[in-house]
Amino acid sequence: MGKKKTGLGRALIKERLQSGRGKPRGDTWLHTSELNDGYDWGRLNLQSVTEQSSMDDFLATAELAGTEFVAEKLNIQFVPAEARAGLLTAEEKIRLKKLHEENKHFLRIPRRPHWDESTSPEDLQQAEKDSFLEWRRELAQLEEEQKLILTPFERNLEFWRQLWRVIERSDVVVQIVDARNPLLFRCLDLESYVREVSADKVNMLLVNKADLLTREQRRTWATHFQKEGIRTVFWSALAESNRLDAEEKGMEVEDPECAESDAEEVEEGKQPDNDAGGEEEDWHTCSEGEEEAAGSSSESFHNSSRLLHKDELLNMFKAVHSGRRCREEQLTVGLVGYPNVGKSSTINTIFRNKKVSVSATPGHTKHFQTLYVEPGLCLCDCPGLVMPSFVSTKAEMICSGILPIDQMRDHVPAVSLICQTIPRHVLEGTYGINIIRPREDEDPDRPPTSEELLMAYGYMRGFMTSHGQPDQSRSARYILKDYVSGKLLYCHPPPHIRAEDFQPQHSKFQRRDLDGCDPNTEHRTNKKQQKIRRIENVVDKNFFHQENVRALSKGVKSVMGYRTGSGPVAKEEPEVMVGKPWKKHGNRNKKEKVRRITKHLDA
Repeated sequence: MGKKKTGLGRALIKERLQSGRGKPRGDTWLHTSELNDGYDWGRLNLQSVTEQSSMDDFLATAELAGTEFVAEKLNIQFVPAEARAGLLTAEEKIRLKKLHEENKHFLRIPRRPHWDESTSPEDLQQAEKDSFLEWRRELAQLEEEQKLILTPFERNLEFWRQLWRVIERSDVVVQIVDARNPLLFRCLDLESYVREVSADKVNMLLVNKADLLTREQRRTWATHFQKEGIRTVFWSALAESNRLDAEEKGMEVEDPECAESDAEEVEEGKQPDNDAGGEEEDWHTCSEGEEEAAGSSSESFHNSSRLLHKDELLNMFKAVHSGRRCREEQLTVGLVGYPNVGKSSTINTIFRNKKVSVSATPGHTKHFQTLYVEPGLCLCDCPGLVMPSFVSTKAEMICSGILPIDQMRDHVPAVSLICQTIPRHVLEGTYGINIIRPREDEDPDRPPTSEELLMAYGYMRGFMTSHGQPDQSRSARYILKDYVSGKLLYCHPPPHIRAEDFQPQHSKFQRRDLDGCDPNTEHRTNKKQQKIRRIENVVDKNFFHQENVRALSKGVKSVMGYRTGSGPVAKEEPEVMVGKPWKKHGNRNKKEKVRRITKHLDA
């Protein structure tokens, strides 16, 4: 017969089951949490204990073993609203940013081990596995020792093998980044690895979805990357595809870039052809580098803020590389980057037909492909890879389109992040909803919570659960997809620029709100502080500020302190008897006894 098992959990379960069955509990052995050395024999109730409940048995055994249970009190920690929503507080952001800067040199992508023609495929595969395992151990050790939380990254070795092969066979490695947050999608260690593989390879940034930015925003980013020393071009696969479709149908397409750039440059006192024509001169200068000394033109380059067309982009690919190529007869351009930044869409726009399968779900491309645009120019599409990063949280990765929305388990952190970045009036103006206002004891300028936004959106769209409440999970997926597609637009600024000053697209919603303001309250709005205050409705103001309130009263002259001429009461007119003269009262719907109605007929 085995030893009887006793434990706290088993004792609690047994006691609950017995109480649920209605079994009366016997006498228990009372315990005290404080044990003194000497007993108070006069007051101690000596009682023979022959039977104990399972709970008392466990406590008695623990007391005999000398185990103490300590209850900690007054160690209360208030959980802020940001933590409940899955977001970081301002202090945590500052602390983590400092910690990330100190440890960013530990953050590397896996390297392919050295190999040559004498290396067998089996030895190479085993070396790749060992190198990849060592890289995984270094990241795990970094998390454990430095107490840092790494974002989800690609843990499948096959995807990294695809990246290694694309870099090795490419002359120009183009990182495609999202224009709304280029720093998140740019991997500095990837650029270092490209230079380690060969000094002849060239790094380049392709800022896709740049049509979501204004010309001034693109100029700011072009200047920033110019100082960083990396070639950068701005491109929009979707906008260029629409432009080419319109040209094929014979429609005249007006390029807004030219008019916008000319107007802005004339205002700044520049030459109108500095940005467009000057860049074309740079391209021609670089393309003639074969005749000149190698690398003489590659040292000097100019980042333009103009949206490039297809032919201009291809000319740029040819112009940036003037050194020794992997294959002498052709130039290979490798397109790498995070999932869902538009690598495959860029290739399809260049070829004008569907060469590569595309999807809005990140990670759709599984294998790299080589495609020839023209003789001597080859494009290589690499599967999207999520690089290890300290910068973002999981909610930021969902909002940035890196992680699939449909595989999201908790929608609260991601929607809370949208509420923090997109102002309240922009959300209301975009969807035509009214989000519940803060209570009187709360900050009137606080952003809405995820629940407030999802409730308002669910009511508007009619997304209801079986219990008659708004379906917040379904609403969250629609809002997140609008954020990823750019309907809800938020642009991250370069360093040392305030995020609030980098959102010109939000100003049109502010002007719309200001147009509907009460003229008496317009002077309270400060031009420097562009915040929309709570607007008081004129109808409500007139109704609730009446001196005389008369509700459902007809013909009553002294109700609630009524004084003649006070309040919005119509001027009294002499009563005109309408209808039967014997009806003395003014209420037509009031039932009257028949004998009173026919009283005038009596003799």
